[in-house]
Amino acid sequence: MLADYATVLVFILLGAVTVALMLGISRLIQPRNPTPVKLSTYECGEVPFGSSWVQFNIRFYVVALIFIIFDVEVALLYPWAVVFKRLGLLAFVEAFIFIVILLAGLAYLWKEGDLDWVRTLQEPPAAKEGK
Repeated sequence: MLADYATVLVFILLGAVTVALMLGISRLIQPRNPTPVKLSTYECGEVPFGSSWVQFNIRFYVVALIFIIFDVEVALLYPWAVVFKRLGLLAFVEAFIFIVILLAGLAYLWKEGDLDWVRTLQEPPAAKEGK
C-alpha cells in the first residue's frame, strides 16, 4: 500500500522538477531589454489612462457564474445522449427530471431578475401610519 503513495510522490516531485527546470531555462535564455512601452499595461491596443483599480458591476460576475453553472450542467447531458439507446427508460426519466430541475432554476433566475443587465431598485415598503 505504501508503494502506491510512493508512485504518487514520485509523480508530484517529477512534475515540480519539470516546472522548475522549464522556468529556470526560460529565465536564462530570455531577452532582457525593458522599455517603457513593454512595461506599460496592455489594454487591447489602447493607451491606458486612469487608475487600474476600477470597480466592475457585479452583474458581469453573476451572469458569468450563471452561464458556467448551466453550461456545465448541459454538458453533462452529452455523454448521456451518446449512450441513450443502451440506457433504457429509467435513464430517460432521470434525464427528464434533470432537465426539469434545470428549467426550474432558469425560471427562478428569470423571475428574480438575475438575467437582466439592469435591475430596477425596489422601493422599501411604506412605514405604517400612526407609528
